[in-house]
Amino acid sequence: MNNHDDKAAVERLHATYGVMKEQIARVIVGQQDVVEQVLMAVFCKGHALLVGVPGLAKTLLVSTLARALDLSFRRIQFTPDLMPADITGTDVLEVDPETGRRGFRFVHGPIFTNLLLADEINRTPPKTQAALLEAMQERHVTVGERTMDLPAPFFVLATQNPIEQEGTYPLPEAQLDRFLFNIVVDYPDANEEREIIRRVTAPGEAKLSPSMSAADIIQLQEIVKRVPVGDHVIDFAANLARATRPKDPASPDFVREMVAWGAGPRAGIGLISAAKAHAVLRGRFHATTRDVADVAAPVLRHRVLTTFNAEAAGVTSDEIIRRLVTKFAPKEDLKV
Repeated sequence: MNNHDDKAAVERLHATYGVMKEQIARVIVGQQDVVEQVLMAVFCKGHALLVGVPGLAKTLLVSTLARALDLSFRRIQFTPDLMPADITGTDVLEVDPETGRRGFRFVHGPIFTNLLLADEINRTPPKTQAALLEAMQERHVTVGERTMDLPAPFFVLATQNPIEQEGTYPLPEAQLDRFLFNIVVDYPDANEEREIIRRVTAPGEAKLSPSMSAADIIQLQEIVKRVPVGDHVIDFAANLARATRPKDPASPDFVREMVAWGAGPRAGIGLISAAKAHAVLRGRFHATTRDVADVAAPVLRHRVLTTFNAEAAGVTSDEIIRRLVTKFAPKEDLKV
């Protein structure tokens, strides 16, 4: 596919994106930034962690997205007694009723789907959380001596409750780093909340028409990869990621004081990949430093671990990222 075809495909996606937002808005009230960030993760072949208190329609958002994209969808409710085989699948012993011969048959687990919702992922022990690691990184699972490919495309969208920590198992940093985005799902405003109450208590259910197929998504993922990025944009993303590391000579004083551990190389890769998807959703076939700045918070917030001093002062990772973007981004690109 040549450059002209790619640009035409980007223009079609931009038009489809408008239709898709309208479709999703029939079910989900507000949360436009959340919807956009989830779609960006899908189009740059990433996974996303959705963090918010109960009742903010995180699960409904993911299932609605699967319907709008015409993808197969499975949901796993993570619990303390969930085992890895409950996710990946297992061999079961069967007896042929005609011959009496015994044999093993593999029963596929819920991970064999396009869109996997890992609900309350921090509710289950690390052994089961780790069952997702290979699938998220390699897009296949290994059971016994067999390695089986997962359907394409494949995404994990995990939810996490930030307020209830009793009996939970925080995700290890190695697994957090596998998520392209950490998306904060916030409370609706007053008008949105009234509309939510009105819709949920009214009869009937919204009808959705799929806006694209799995094949369309795979094609768009390849187009997003081909979006050109200038060296100065890559420099900005690299500098931003490196500046989060307190031991790096280029990191500002406030990072050395308030950050315990900074972002690894996946952060810079994620910034550029997400910036490309951000540009494509806006109908552009080139990514800028403005795109990188706009995706910095969801890409970096789970990769920047603050110190006790920062927590005591009420400084969050989002605030540190905001300061870094202001410090390193070209000023003309940050003008709205």
